[in-house]
Amino acid sequence: MKPDALLQRIRTKRHNVRFWDFIRLVEAHGFEFAGQAGSHRGYRHPCGAVLNLQERDGEAKPYQIGQFLQMVDAFGLEMR
Repeated sequence: MKPDALLQRIRTKRHNVRFWDFIRLVEAHGFEFAGQAGSHRGYRHPCGAVLNLQERDGEAKPYQIGQFLQMVDAFGLEMR
């Protein structure tokens, strides 16, 4: 799924989101991969925002999607 379409979708429905589609969306908003510890993937944004993401059965966790949306809104992050 394309990042812009996924962003619209997750604003209303945060379940059944493929993990790697979500990663593409996170990276499209300027987050950069910062490293991995076990199953947790760390991402940092130049504005100082930090995300830790973990895949569950091929999907993104809904609460982590919520954290991402809060950061997008709080920091006014836009897709590049």
